[in-house]
Amino acid sequence: MSAALKYTLGRIGLFVAVLAGLWLIDMNVFLKLMLALAFSAALSFFLLRGWRDEMAEEMGTAAERRRTEKERLRTALAGEDTPNPNPNPTEGPDTPR
Repeated sequence: MSAALKYTLGRIGLFVAVLAGLWLIDMNVFLKLMLALAFSAALSFFLLRGWRDEMAEEMGTAAERRRTEKERLRTALAGEDTPNPNPNPTEGPDTPR
């Protein structure tokens, strides 16, 4: 399972758990949702630190891989890393041997 999916499901789970706890209290539904959002965000900062760090590392690795691939494609399009098909520049394809 990817780290981003694990972290996202953890955040949703915390939100639902806090909302379920607040559901027993008699107050406005909108207020319950806002409090659940705030409390679950604060709890996830501490409880889901490992998953958040894992997700950040995974995203950083993917960004570095994309950056490397982009640079490789740019150099390939510029013709800097293509091998010379004719090693002897004085001979052309029409030059008799």
